Formats: sequence, C-alpha cells, structure tokens
Amino acid sequence: MNLPKIKFAYFWNHLIVLCREPNAEQHLKEISNAYEVLSDDEKRSLNDKFGEAGLKGAGMGMGDFSNPFDLFESLFEGMGGMGGMGSMGSRASRSRAVDGQDEYYSLVINFKEAVFGVEKEIEITRLETCGTCNGSGAKPSTCSTCGGQGQVVSSARTPLGVFQQVMTCSSCGGTGKVSTSCNTCSGDGRVRRTKRISLKIPAGVDTESRLRVRGEGNAGRRGGSPGDLFVVIEVIPDPVLKRDGTNILYTCKVSYIDAILGTTIKVPTVDGMVDLKIPAGTQLNTTLVMAKKGVPVLNKSNMRGDQLVRVQVEIPKRLSSEERKLIEELADLSKGKTASRR
Repeated sequence: MNLPKIKFAYFWNHLIVLCREPNAEQHLKEISNAYEVLSDDEKRSLNDKFGEAGLKGAGMGMGDFSNPFDLFESLFEGMGGMGGMGSMGSRASRSRAVDGQDEYYSLVINFKEAVFGVEKEIEITRLETCGTCNGSGAKPSTCSTCGGQGQVVSSARTPLGVFQQVMTCSSCGGTGKVSTSCNTCSGDGRVRRTKRISLKIPAGVDTESRLRVRGEGNAGRRGGSPGDLFVVIEVIPDPVLKRDGTNILYTCKVSYIDAILGTTIKVPTVDGMVDLKIPAGTQLNTTLVMAKKGVPVLNKSNMRGDQLVRVQVEIPKRLSSEERKLIEELADLSKGKTASRR
C-alpha cells in the first residue's frame, strides 16, 4: 500500500464530505490505518520496504481502531472532543422546550345560571412569558472568551503535525453571548400576572362540570406551548327545585278535597310560575309530569328534561263538627254505593 501524504488542512476540510459518502466507513478505516502506521516506527519502516504485504507478513494487523472514529477521539482527546460534540447533547437537553402547566379555577354559579347558561368574566393569576428577557430567563452580554464570535480556535500537536480546530465556544455555547439571571423573573423566564377572561358557560352544566379554555394556562418555557385553563363549576342548589340529571323534582301539597275533586295550582319552574292541573281522584304520592320544563341537555340546548311534580295529599288531623258531619254523610253514601253493587 502506498500511503498518501495526509495534510491536516485537507483532512479537516474533507472529513464531513467523507462521512456523507456511501463508503464513508471504508475511507475512515483507511485513514485510521494510515495513522497507526505513521505513528509506529517499526510499522512505518516495514511499509516503506515491503508495502502492505510486509505489514501482514509480520503479523501486524491493520486497523486496531475497530471503530474508525476512535482515531479522531485519540487526536482530539486533549481538545475537548470533536468540535465540542460531546457537550452538544447536554446543551440540547437544557434548551429543550417545556410546555406550561394547566391552571384550575373554581367558579360558583346559581341554579338558573347552570340551567340556562351564562356569560361570566373571571380574573385568573397565571405565569406569563417575561417581557424583560422574552422568556429566556437571562440578561445577555458579549462573551469574553470568544469575543462574541461563538467559536474559538484550538491547537493540538499530533504525530501528523499541528492540528488546528475551530470549536464551539464552551462559555457561551456558540451564541457569542453569556447570560446572567433576569432581574424581573429571577431566571425562570416567566412572571406571575393577573388577567381577566370572559367565559361562556353552556346551558346544562352541573356541579363538577369542567370547562376547558385552551392556551390560557401557564406559559411554557424555552418556547414550549402554554397550558390550558380548566374552570371547575360549582352550582348553588335551589331551595325548592331539585335537580336529577336533566329532570327537575318538585313536591307540592294539596288538600284531600282538592285531591278528590281536582284543581289547578301554581307551580314554580325554572321558566317561572306555571299552572298545573291536579286531576280529580289524585292518589297519595302521585307524580305528574310537566314535559320539557327540566334542564337542557349539555351541548344540546334544544333538548330538555322534564319537571316531575310529586303530589302530597294533606289530611287534616282535626275536623270541625260540621266537617265531621259532612265526612260521615259522604262515608254513608260511599257505603250505600258499595252495598248496591253487591
């Protein structure tokens, strides 16, 4: 093998090109073998006299660097690695974007607001991107190590000569700037601020319903996406109307006379007072249905539940003598009807 005279300027300029070629690994192995021979006086002498055959005949295998890149590691060992490549991963890790956390807000509304929906303006406190440092968390200044260039030149003496390498500045990570913590956000890149947000509460929400407002949570770090705002609903119960899913429950009381003869009463609903007809002969604990007087189905406001009215018949504990007399006459009439049917 006739070894070429390798010039380091050529070697460095064409290293990246070699790595991109389909037979890059073979090229790198040849360079590795060349370095091994040139750095060993005995191997170099055999190669000059007999060529590659002389090395093989002497039992000296080529390419003790099983990984071609071991050659470059040995050349650059005193220079902090290949162009600072060893530190690139850690810098990338430190600069990785982090999404912001979600925020939660508890909103209290009344019964009718939950049934029909409502618009509310709330005030939240959240982390926003710092305007002083634009979220970087740092106050930049020119790097004194590289003079703002972002690169430094290092030299190393090798068996093949003096090798100069342009490296990314380790002090500034190649940015040309060094940073101190921002005084406004203390280096976090975010500051806590208050903001007012308008919310549209849909009809049909209930206690523990959660509304999601995208992007209104805490700001991300290093370019990360903001979190979301979750509004957790708490509904103040109505003292008269009780909710059961999309139905509303109400209990009314009527006298035994009205239950027997029938009547019409006023019943409270979420739509206001409504007439309800109590049929004659209504029995104890009868449930009457007021269609579509209940709660709208969430996100389907054209669909509503019913209001269920439970009728309680009041029976007096004391009767006047006249009332008792009339009741007894009614009882006799009832017995007479029963006897005639037999």
